[in-house]
Amino acid sequence: MDNPIYTRQGEAIFWPFGVIILARESGLKLELSDTPVQSLVPEPLRAAASTEEFMQQLPQYDKDMAKQLHDAEHTGEVLRYVGMVDVINQKGLVELRRYKKDHPFAQLSGSDKIIAFTTARYKNQPLIVRGPGAGAQVTAAGIFSDVLRLASYLGAPS
Repeated sequence: MDNPIYTRQGEAIFWPFGVIILARESGLKLELSDTPVQSLVPEPLRAAASTEEFMQQLPQYDKDMAKQLHDAEHTGEVLRYVGMVDVINQKGLVELRRYKKDHPFAQLSGSDKIIAFTTARYKNQPLIVRGPGAGAQVTAAGIFSDVLRLASYLGAPS
């Protein structure tokens, strides 16, 4: 059975890993330990001994998340769990943020993914890449491709 504590803290949904991959592809030497991750799991629930205990206690924290959602909606914003890489300051982070409804991040639906590149050329209007989440087959193909590239780099015969 899935451990809801693990699958909802961030690590299992790969945001920190995505931040590290983007940071390294940008030339940064970040490690997971360098990347603060705001957990969506309330602190007291992280010590739950079982899935049943976790699920039983979870509703008592609904008001906290509902308040964040209400506060965002009251000001015309939405909540999004995002990973960010700041190349200039050489840092990454993963956190829950608020965005105005006209922001590209606010317009996602379903399992859509989005990335915004803010560069010297795209400073005033970031370059936006958006599309559906990869899914199991595309993710597996990407990992296999990376394994083949690594094997070639390490000198494996082709």
